[in-house]
Amino acid sequence: MSHAAIREAGTSALYRAVWRWHFYAGLIVLPFVILIAITGAIYLFKDEYTLAAQSDLRIVAPRDSAQRPPSAITAAALEAHPGTLKVYTPAAGPDRAAEVRITREDGTRDIVFVNPYDATVLGTAWDAGASGSPAMHVVRKLHSLEYVGWWGNRIIEAVAGWMVLLVATGIYLWWPRGRNVGVVAPRRTTGRPWWRDIHAVTGLYTAGFIVFLALTGLPWSGIWGSKFYDLSYAAGIGMPDGYWSDYPTSTVPTGEALDRSPWILEKQPMPVSGASRGVPAAIDAVVAIVEDAGIHPGYALDMPSGPTGVFTASVYPHDIGQERVIHLDQYTGEILFDMGIDDLGALGWAAEWGVAIHMGQAFGVANQVVLAVACLAMVLLSVSAVVMWWKRRPARGLGAPTVPADWRIPRGILVIAVAAGVFFPLVGLSLLVVAAIELALFGARRLRAA
Repeated sequence: MSHAAIREAGTSALYRAVWRWHFYAGLIVLPFVILIAITGAIYLFKDEYTLAAQSDLRIVAPRDSAQRPPSAITAAALEAHPGTLKVYTPAAGPDRAAEVRITREDGTRDIVFVNPYDATVLGTAWDAGASGSPAMHVVRKLHSLEYVGWWGNRIIEAVAGWMVLLVATGIYLWWPRGRNVGVVAPRRTTGRPWWRDIHAVTGLYTAGFIVFLALTGLPWSGIWGSKFYDLSYAAGIGMPDGYWSDYPTSTVPTGEALDRSPWILEKQPMPVSGASRGVPAAIDAVVAIVEDAGIHPGYALDMPSGPTGVFTASVYPHDIGQERVIHLDQYTGEILFDMGIDDLGALGWAAEWGVAIHMGQAFGVANQVVLAVACLAMVLLSVSAVVMWWKRRPARGLGAPTVPADWRIPRGILVIAVAAGVFFPLVGLSLLVVAAIELALFGARRLRAA
């Protein structure tokens, strides 16, 4: 056999090996991709949905008169709905209600909406935290598979990594190599070739967005996210040292103390107030301090937790440059910590930008629409993959691409599995399982041929 023929045979075998890998990976993660894409597209518009669904509670008629002080607004809320004050959110605009989050005696949390102009209580709703509304709370839990618990987080992490590899292998399979296939637009035909072109071209145009969504979702994962977090601090490019060195801290992580915090701060301990006794600063004075500091409208003010706790003002607007967290001593009102996104190290800054864009909170409506289209494209990719498989499947059997005969391909897959495992541990683990199965099949075939 000539060198050209050997090279062509090797290329063909590699193509079939990658195709088989792409096929099985897609088959395994397809249901999760559809779920993640649909719930992600919906969650991008959580603020708009929440405002529309609770417009009678969140929207008020603007007035020329001054708004009531925070102490009067929170007092009215607690009088109408007794409980413990947890968070006060001033009206984000002249037509918005103030929000008072309370915890009742039975432990349930509610939001009391108050007209800021006359302190009239407008009504209550279950406190859905950062999700904004009960419906979006369900969407968020479905998106992250929180209903499955510990396993859900690992599944999502593995799926995100597999999505990156599916894009890489998909581009390899799409590469024309002189074949008559749709390259930048589907061919005008019908049947399986048309669906193949739809699948390939859609993947081509959305590959970058899919990889971006997968990678920016990983910071929340248990293994990859934790390692990335630790690496950013070890390298000194997560959150710079010095913010906590001048003040004592508690043992409570910021991510547990607050409904929402910057990803890079979630594991950092909350600071504590310098004095353990005295008269806590009045809420009116604290609000005046943080607003004089120039915090963006729409911020939330968390109340101190216990005698050593602190006030925390935080805001996460669609203008990510205005993201900010301020901790204040509960007795003196002194600012203990004031961090904006530009105060972060390179990896921390990049992670916050990535998370903000991932959630549609960086470039306004354009950000939301572009990522929603990318999510719908992921659904189209999944549907077209199912249609292609359905049209080519045999009467009996799964219809997977045949195992390549070239002995170098299984070894190559093993090398790729190990390399992928360095960056995506859970993907690497699953790839090693797949490679072991392929090696077993290859060995069995060679024994039968002997």
